[in-house]
Amino acid sequence: MKLSGKKILIGVTGGIAAYKIPILIRNLIKEGAEVQVIMTPDAHGFVTPLTLSTLSGRPVLTDFFDKKNGTWNSHVDLALWADLMLIAPATANTLAKMNHGMADNLLLAVYLSARCRVVVAPTMDLDMMAHVATQQNIAQLAASGVLIIPAEKGFLASGLTGEGRMPEPETLSEYIIHYFNHKSILAGTSWIVTAGPTFEAIDPIRYIGNHSSGKMGIAIADALAIRGAHVTLIAGPSSVLHKQPTIRREDITSAEEMLEAVEKHFAESDGLIMAAAVADYKPLQAHTKKIKKSETTFTIKLTANTDILARMGQLKQKQLLIGFALETHDAIKHAEEKLHKKNLDAIVLNSLQDAGAGFGYDTNQITIISKQQSPVTFPLKSKTEVAEDIVSFAENLFHT
Repeated sequence: MKLSGKKILIGVTGGIAAYKIPILIRNLIKEGAEVQVIMTPDAHGFVTPLTLSTLSGRPVLTDFFDKKNGTWNSHVDLALWADLMLIAPATANTLAKMNHGMADNLLLAVYLSARCRVVVAPTMDLDMMAHVATQQNIAQLAASGVLIIPAEKGFLASGLTGEGRMPEPETLSEYIIHYFNHKSILAGTSWIVTAGPTFEAIDPIRYIGNHSSGKMGIAIADALAIRGAHVTLIAGPSSVLHKQPTIRREDITSAEEMLEAVEKHFAESDGLIMAAAVADYKPLQAHTKKIKKSETTFTIKLTANTDILARMGQLKQKQLLIGFALETHDAIKHAEEKLHKKNLDAIVLNSLQDAGAGFGYDTNQITIISKQQSPVTFPLKSKTEVAEDIVSFAENLFHT
């Protein structure tokens, strides 16, 4: 059985497509999964809890407190129990609440507590699906790491035909089976990922830094961990949290500290993805006391930091090295120069000329350049999706 021992939470919301969920549950149970169903109150009008509890073999949960049995349904325990959470159908209302962190029912509280991967199947009428608010909510959820099963086009309950139809139960069950059984060649390998900026001290108060948020590198670390890799995340100052609990995170501040951390783990690693925006220069002297304002002009002498990726390119033996390049002009040319100069296997190019790409955004647009093939350009996507593209590219390089 393809899902033997897997624990799956299914969240059912108030959409007509809920009538497909009994068949989905039956398919998952036949494959060996344990299924726990949580329903919103409105979902009861479309499919009965009795049907779903009979098929799943577990009581269907809707309320925080079960008055009949006098028991408390802990959203924390439910969230920790699951290996995967699927919300289907996911209505426009539920998607909006998820995106804005609302927890006015048990299902939403479980979602906010989930450490496992969450998958949603947005389902609604075509005009609701096309509405800018819905599209923004879906995009923001994807950027935060939620997997989206796209709605299909077809005949809808309203009588209209268009996008908004929930995929058939067989499609959903195959998606879940593939999620758990896709065996990546990266499983069991060891990777270093760097993320975020570095801060180079001027004095105890001030520093030289940049606008990197760390979102891209941390999304890459999560994507590697999902495929079974052992990941050491070396992160500069960033408020962004990784989602996969197997990731070993080391927080650093300066380029020198990042270099030391990378060198410590490099010999035993199979690959390094250097997504951090490391400062090229640091003050020649970091003052131990706050510098007082005294003159109208002030000069700081800078000295170059070690180029970490170039250094690892000199040291590499078996390791796969992937770097990043953020360019403003002649982007391909400069990225290719870095690829060869630093002895990299591939380089991920960002251009500040592309709208929605670069520091601070939840989206990114990249071109990946390698020694083996012509540049591959991807469309603008959420950084979660971009991370998947980068890791898939690394997977192919690793295979060859």
